[in-house]
Amino acid sequence: MIIMWYEIIYRILSILNYVVVIFFGLLLLLQVVEIIASLVHKKVKYPKSDKKARIAYLIPACNEEDVIFTTVEDLIKTQEYPRELFDVYVVANNCKDNTAELARKAGAKVLVLDDPNPEHHRAAYPLKYGVDYILKNDPTAEIIIHLDADNHINHTFSSLMNDAYQAGVDFGRPYEGGLNGTQNFFTKACAYFYAFDSRFGGRGKEVLGLSAHVNGAGAMMSRKLLLETGGYDCTSISDDTEFCFNRILEGRKAHMIEEAVVYEDMPSSGEVTAGRNARIAKGNKMLFKEKTSKMIPLFFKTGNFSLLETFFTYIWIFLGGPMFIWLFAYYVYFFLFAGFAMNGKIPLSMFTQDYFSNILWMTIWTFVGVIALLYFIFGIVQVLVFALKEYDKFGAKSKWEFVPMIFLFPLYLLVYGFSMMAPKKKKKGWTKVKRNVPTKK
Repeated sequence: MIIMWYEIIYRILSILNYVVVIFFGLLLLLQVVEIIASLVHKKVKYPKSDKKARIAYLIPACNEEDVIFTTVEDLIKTQEYPRELFDVYVVANNCKDNTAELARKAGAKVLVLDDPNPEHHRAAYPLKYGVDYILKNDPTAEIIIHLDADNHINHTFSSLMNDAYQAGVDFGRPYEGGLNGTQNFFTKACAYFYAFDSRFGGRGKEVLGLSAHVNGAGAMMSRKLLLETGGYDCTSISDDTEFCFNRILEGRKAHMIEEAVVYEDMPSSGEVTAGRNARIAKGNKMLFKEKTSKMIPLFFKTGNFSLLETFFTYIWIFLGGPMFIWLFAYYVYFFLFAGFAMNGKIPLSMFTQDYFSNILWMTIWTFVGVIALLYFIFGIVQVLVFALKEYDKFGAKSKWEFVPMIFLFPLYLLVYGFSMMAPKKKKKGWTKVKRNVPTKK
């Protein structure tokens, strides 16, 4: 029997579809395991310690006069931690405004950094500068915590980070909340995304013994760790992720300190959201080539499952969008193929073959299952656990403010995935971001 070209093409596409579906399913299965682990296990709490370490808060800031005073003042005035045991360092990075003056007025120690190299104007370089300064000039500081210029923290943040440190944690991340989570669709969607990463991803990894992913502000680093690693050894646009990757490759772990909350100013427009996602994607793609690709060989050598989990998590950046496109294109091809068969241009008998029916029903039900799973995981579960219980971490006054997002959040995830694929225009230095948080001078 002669196999026609269209049958050969279809068989090849069907095999490829098997591969995509299986891989897609494995990625989702990883998410499911972490969610289940986070639901069946209570948050990890570290015992309260009477021993208090000195803390240095480090804030890189470039032209942040709109928010820096409020950020520093709120940090200093609201922490229950003894005032003599923490300092706030602001690195005024190539500022053309009053960032340095306002930071000093609010009570911060200001380090002025004027670097003529535009490639050094991104956050990694002032952070490295600040870390090096503290390690050299503030020898009593045992903990360094990185914050962004618009960040606020809960009043127990310092105590919780200290408790974790005294329990042996050298590297940890907080729960990421929002200052303006109820402002509009974009801030609500971002609130869900942050909550999912913190509540499910962070806790899930912690209880499974895996390294939490540090991909935002509020990270705690011990002096001991920084001295062992040569300081803040990062230069990429996604420097926080790079630092985390470096530690995972060394066999270290980042811990989730869930009760410590950092509140962030979330993007309130599609343009800002897409721009941020594209920037993150660009940085993570660079890291994937340089760092993540080393994780699979190292996993087989060491058996460290944090390497495997990190690899599968971040490969979404490359494959999440393309896999959705593939599934869509596959079914478009199938219906065209079916149409030709119904019109007599292709033998109708092909539809009665076992291989065809098996592939068809397997892929259809898998596709339906994937969509249903997305809605279940990212919709219902989050509403029940996040919107109804942790809404206050995102500025909501009522738990019902987030419930309507149950049906819209999966759409946001698709948009998020495709924006991560979009090309990012090369920009030198920091771009001033419009802030939504209240300011005070």
